[in-house]
Formats: sequence, structure tokens, C-alpha cells
Amino acid sequence: MMVIGCWAYAQQPISTLQKFELFGKAQGTTYSITYYDLKPRISQSSIDSIFTTIDQSMSLYRKGSDILRFNEPQTDQMSLDPHMLAVVKESFKMYKASRGLFDVTVMPLVSLWGFGQKQITDLPDSLTIRETLRFVGMDKLKLKGKILRKKVKEVQIDLNGIAQGYTVDVLHDFFLENKIQNFIVEVGGEIRSHGLKPDQSSFKVLVQRPEVAGEGNSYILKLKNKSVTTSGSYEKFRKVKDYKFSHHMDPKTGYPLKSQTISVTVVANTAMEADGYDNIFMAMKPMDAISFANSKNMIDIYLMYLENGQVKEAQSSGFQKYLLTK
Repeated sequence: MMVIGCWAYAQQPISTLQKFELFGKAQGTTYSITYYDLKPRISQSSIDSIFTTIDQSMSLYRKGSDILRFNEPQTDQMSLDPHMLAVVKESFKMYKASRGLFDVTVMPLVSLWGFGQKQITDLPDSLTIRETLRFVGMDKLKLKGKILRKKVKEVQIDLNGIAQGYTVDVLHDFFLENKIQNFIVEVGGEIRSHGLKPDQSSFKVLVQRPEVAGEGNSYILKLKNKSVTTSGSYEKFRKVKDYKFSHHMDPKTGYPLKSQTISVTVVANTAMEADGYDNIFMAMKPMDAISFANSKNMIDIYLMYLENGQVKEAQSSGFQKYLLTK
């Protein structure tokens, strides 16, 4: 999922360790990586190779990818590669934890409302939406071992709401495997850090709040071995016949999500968790989202929402500890 408003906030190190940076484009967005070491040890080609492998598994835009083959009506089951297996397993966990709010089978709805590859110039009627809902719901999928099976042949999956976070986690593990201990990885706004900067300070992440927040519309988080992402209703939307709607779909009604929440920032142990849960919190009522986050260990959130035309803010009980105080 493309996430707007969250990026690494760098400071110059004061140490014998050197700072190295890698930048590029992948998965329809940009990426940036900063790491500290005595010499450059990670090549651009090795990073790009990781993106290529993951795209071959889960990209809806790469011809011949595994996910596109799974989404074909004639495919009733598939043996998943390790990348898609990890993401699908986590998706089932989030589907259960959110009572169906997180659902990777919404792809037919995403397409129906004009956020897929086909250009849509009109709004779908209620009958078409009801018909499409027959193919939506992760209860129409079954995972046994590494075999993912469709119970309904028209079911299609879209892993964009979680796969980019997973990519960040794969890059994180790649750096650790190469004995690099201090780094921060960002892909399309999904961020994960490990270790400290050479001056022993935490990595800093600037989180930009929507302009509606007015004065003081950004703040800085301190990250150590944590992930963060920010998602918002201001990110991606369409307007058809004066009806403005978000790309976030409600898998229960078939309509675009109508949420009080303007934006949510999620801090979690892994980028895949942060990426997936920001979708869940966007779908919840603000205070339900706060209660849900407080009930989960190691997930903290900050959100902005509208109430009676006024912008309000709320945060989980543990979020304050990440804020940089001046």
C-alpha cells in the first residue's frame, strides 16, 4: 500500500562508522536505506534483486506473477512460495483479529470502484455491488500447509495492504544476515529501524500530519528496533459525479469505507504488522481503534479524526514514549 506522510529524519553521525545510503524506485514507489559501517558492503543490485523476487511473487502489475496466476478463475489452488506464504499467513491472523475488517479478498471491489488497472467512469449500482460481495471474504479461502485453495473460483486476492511492509522486513533481515546492525529502511513510507546511530542516539522519523491539523502539523518519533507507518484518508481517492470516495474498501458492505479517521500512525515490531494494522485502524471508530491498540502488546497508535466538524487527536497508552521531546 502506498503510504504518505512518514519518512526518515536523518542526523549526521559523530563516529568512525561511516554513513551509506541507497535510493531507488520499486513497487510503484521509492525506497531509501541508510546504514552505518566501516565500508560499503551492500550493493544496489542486491537490493533490487530482493524487490524483483518479491514482485514476481505478489505484484499485481508484473505480468506472470504468482498472485496473478492465483487470481485466474481456472486456478483453484496454488503452492505458495515462502514470501507469499508468510504474507497470507499474517493476513489470516489479521482477518481473525479484526473480525473481518482486514480482508485480502477485496480485489474485486477495488476494481469495481475504479482503483484497479481498468479505468472506470461510472459508479457501480447496488445490484453489481451485492453480486461482487459473493466473491469477497477470507472465509472463501483455505490455507493448509503451503497450499492456498479457493472455495469460490471467482475469489481474487490483493496483498498490497501488507506486502510492502513485508518487503521492508525482508530487507531488514537481509542487513542483519550481512552483519550490519545499525540501519533504517523505508519503502513507500513503511519504515523499520535496527540499532542506533553511531552517536548512540535513536533513529528519528518525521511524521507529517494532514494540513487540516493547522499549526504544528508534524512531530518526530524516536525509533529503536521498531517499525512505523502512517496511513490516511487523504492519500488516494476518486471523485465521480460529486461523490468523493477513498480506496479503502469495506469488505462487509462492498462500499468505500466511510471513516471519521483522517490519519493513523502505527508503531509496531515489524513493518508488516504496522502496514496491515493501519488498514484495520482506518476502518474502526476512533475510540475502538485506541481500545484495540491498548489491548495488543507492542502496537501503539496515534490518530486524527473528525468529530462534529472538528479535528481531534487520540493516542494509545504507549505512544508517548516514542515522541521526541524538546
